[in-house]
Amino acid sequence: MRIDQQTKGLIKYILWDLIAAAISWALFFLFRKYIETEHFSLELVFNDQKFYIGILGIPVFWVLLYSIFDKYKDIYRFSRFATIKRTFWLSLLGSSIITFVLLGDDFVLRYISTFKLFSVLFIIHFTITTLIRTIVLTNFKKKIKTGIVGFKTLIIGGNNNSLKLYEELTTMPYKLGYNFVGFIDTNGKSKNELNKYLEKLGNINDIAKIIKQYEIEEVIIAVESSEHSKVNKIINILFDFEDNILIKIIPDMYHILLGNVKMNHVYGAVLLEIDRELMPKWERRLKRIFDFSVSVIAMILLIPVYFYIIIRIKLSSPGPIFYHQERIGQKGRPFQIIKFRSMVVGAEKEGPQLSHENDDRVTKWGAVMRKYRLDELPQFWNVILGEMSLVGPRPERKYFIDKIALKAPHYKRLLNVRPGITSWGQVKYGYASNVEEMLQRMKFDLLYLENMSISLDFKILFYTVLVLVKGKGK
Repeated sequence: MRIDQQTKGLIKYILWDLIAAAISWALFFLFRKYIETEHFSLELVFNDQKFYIGILGIPVFWVLLYSIFDKYKDIYRFSRFATIKRTFWLSLLGSSIITFVLLGDDFVLRYISTFKLFSVLFIIHFTITTLIRTIVLTNFKKKIKTGIVGFKTLIIGGNNNSLKLYEELTTMPYKLGYNFVGFIDTNGKSKNELNKYLEKLGNINDIAKIIKQYEIEEVIIAVESSEHSKVNKIINILFDFEDNILIKIIPDMYHILLGNVKMNHVYGAVLLEIDRELMPKWERRLKRIFDFSVSVIAMILLIPVYFYIIIRIKLSSPGPIFYHQERIGQKGRPFQIIKFRSMVVGAEKEGPQLSHENDDRVTKWGAVMRKYRLDELPQFWNVILGEMSLVGPRPERKYFIDKIALKAPHYKRLLNVRPGITSWGQVKYGYASNVEEMLQRMKFDLLYLENMSISLDFKILFYTVLVLVKGKGK
């Protein structure tokens, strides 16, 4: 379903966005001509070259804006209410750009204020786009309810919960988009009541293989109350896959009382959708723009500092200026981290080792650099390349990741984001000298993942500067 229906639906959705933007611009241009001539005239509109430039360019502008800040993914799962809210804010943003940037010197501003011109453009665009999007999404919902469109769904659970869930989802007055392909048994018993309806495809250890084999698009975790300890293991396996797998879980009363359960259907099983989007799309884009801009400016302004550090490194000990080391980045992709060399050449002849206090491998100048974290300055280049961010969990080597994962498998969640030059764990805990300290620092980095935002990044950067000024790095 995903390749055919989703692609067709996405193309249809984008085409209607283009049509909505074109209609909105045409109506706005007609209003603009009315203000200029005090009467409606299609002839004046069609004779104006700006109309044709706008009718071709403005819709493209809107689609580009949506592609950056809106969602063009999983169209059939869109909530109409959430879509209207996003359309409202993006209509405000786009109308502001068009009015104050593209129409800043428009002739019609002699007859009407800029604010009124903006208000008319916003109202027309928001109304037309919302109306068309609602109609399109309602049509998509109808295809799901009638069973024309569905998602390959896998149930992971024990006996009673999974059976009740299946019966509840399949006895609805209309379809909810679940095309069940089978279930994963988590209780290890030879008999499972769900066998009456679905094929048992394996156990927890077979999850990854089954998802690939059956091209699963949605997973529902329906464990028994006594099996909650297995949820973490299941989610860690599922998080290794790309974002295109939707994960839902049967919540307990604790989740409901916390207000974490959001209903997608008035009629339907109560399911908690695990949101894998750590930051909204617009905030991720803004974070990347901020990272890139600050890194470019920092590398230019710090050129004298770089030269001074390079001279001190050359005078302190023989060897190269920079130290390259393979680290694991976002989605488990390896990259070469760049640092100013702070240790003697051949410091790891006996294998991977973490630095510690009074480490005799660290040069005298290296100790100074590490105290003020000057050895990290070349990593602005890693940020520019997109391998790192200014703020994010510190990247580790695969050797240590494997050791940490044995004690804390959820560590791999940190690989869902770009690693950073600095991190909450780095500020609160500092450098780690062993695996146990890495586990302690990991707690702060996991908290960062749960609270990611631009404002938190600014806060961490502020405290990082304090650490640098006070020389509290270790």
